[in-house]
Amino acid sequence: MDKFVIAITRTCGSGGTTIGKMISKDLKINMYDRELLRLASEDSGINESLFANADEHVKSSLLYMVSKKVYEGELIPPESNDFTSNDNLFNYQAKILLELAERESYVVIGRCADYILKDNPNVFKIFIHASNEYCIKHQMESLCISEKEAAKQIKKLNKYRRGYYYYHTGNKWEDVKNYDLSLDTSKLGIEDCVKYIKEYIKLRMNS
Repeated sequence: MDKFVIAITRTCGSGGTTIGKMISKDLKINMYDRELLRLASEDSGINESLFANADEHVKSSLLYMVSKKVYEGELIPPESNDFTSNDNLFNYQAKILLELAERESYVVIGRCADYILKDNPNVFKIFIHASNEYCIKHQMESLCISEKEAAKQIKKLNKYRRGYYYYHTGNKWEDVKNYDLSLDTSKLGIEDCVKYIKEYIKLRMNS
């Protein structure tokens, strides 16, 4: 079987990360999420803490809500003053995703991977979402927080992810045209979503 990538984009509380972990285990392939920060740090020579700080900084930045800098594969050279800019940190994460796709099959959570790998014929772009009630309950149980805290966190993270995706891709995060499959965990359940994703991959790979 050829190498493939399962790129999962998910709304907060929908269980997308859990689905990614289950598929990774079932198919015996790696899953990448924040691990990409370490790999991008090693590749670029930029301290990993800068990647982590950028990850946190952009969550509260208005920049991602009002502008865009669509990724086109470029890297800013070390001699530039912008070498450690948030844009270049994203570029190095993208570089790692592209290089990994040449070496192995893997699952990736978020990181605009569906867009970065859009020219790869063996990338499976999955959008995981759920009703607001389901997401709130999931966050309450997972993090042992109140309903009010869960609702606030979901609203904040979804706003950030929506802005981050638009900034780097120029596309709307929740537009189903960006994805191959859109699955509602509040209707299907986590296990059935895993089953449908694996069946879809098998169907595509054998066609």
